[in-house]
Amino acid sequence: MSLRVLFIGGTGIISSACATRALSEGHDVHLMNRGTSSARPVPAGARVLRADVRDVEAVQEVLRDAEFDVVVNFVAFTPDHVRQDVDLFTGRTSQYVFISSASAYQTPPSRVPVTESTPLRNPFWEYSRRKIASEDVLVHAYRERGFPMTIVRPSHTYDRTMVPFDGGWTVVDRMRRGLEVVVPGDGTSLWTITHAHDFAAGFVGLLGKSSALGEAFHLTSDEALTWNQIYEEMAHAAGVLPRLVHVTSDAIAAGDPELGAAMLGDKSHSMLFDNSKIRSVVPDYVARVPFSQGAREIVAWHDADPSRRVVDQRVDALFDALIRTYRPRAF
Repeated sequence: MSLRVLFIGGTGIISSACATRALSEGHDVHLMNRGTSSARPVPAGARVLRADVRDVEAVQEVLRDAEFDVVVNFVAFTPDHVRQDVDLFTGRTSQYVFISSASAYQTPPSRVPVTESTPLRNPFWEYSRRKIASEDVLVHAYRERGFPMTIVRPSHTYDRTMVPFDGGWTVVDRMRRGLEVVVPGDGTSLWTITHAHDFAAGFVGLLGKSSALGEAFHLTSDEALTWNQIYEEMAHAAGVLPRLVHVTSDAIAAGDPELGAAMLGDKSHSMLFDNSKIRSVVPDYVARVPFSQGAREIVAWHDADPSRRVVDQRVDALFDALIRTYRPRAF
């Protein structure tokens, strides 16, 4: 069944893959964005509505009286963003999908694998707390007004344009220069990392499903690697051997509070997910891209254009300082 779908966003890591997948399955895809992305161009066949989603009048002007089977907001980050959407799309859509975050789950988790019934609580990261508050707005709208919402919680999702480390390409650049790189903790915690194409396969399967209304789903790979393995796979793809220095997340946070907030609030603890619920609605969902393949895609994309290999000098200097302090000493 072809759906008329509006993606608010549509050119980000997750949303671009989802738009491409939706088009391949025959859906009528509309993207609302400012048209400023170059890393991920608008997929062929998508119809673009140009507007700044934060400008309510501009959004109303481009939408006019349009209705959609599904509306997905990939760029809502606060309760106010969600309240605006509830007001705007009540009566205009049969399903509204909010992209939340798996970082909203209890941090650290009291048990793994995490399920959708795991409590939502993250005292470390403001980003996650805003996502939780946004979910609360939607749950209330569903209970009180029957607003047809679905919540989706991605975990660490990447595509070829994204090096999955804080500091991005800076980490790979250091590896290629023979320098040590900072690995949070002791590198043995397990982490779930998901290719955007895999996420899109499960996500598009949720669209238009009445059984998804009022529900929350996470959607991840079933591959769990240690952080040491993730760094090693990236190094292998880059053609080098890594030199790893393990630094506690608390120490990283002391050196850079912003970097540390994301570390303590999302990456410091093992995170494994039970994907039974998404498969109850999308039975054929399976993640097919191992990170070993994804790492090769990342390196190839960056190597294809020198302008993509951006080194963050501030992060590079931070890593130097942390390594000088925490490098194991020879006895």
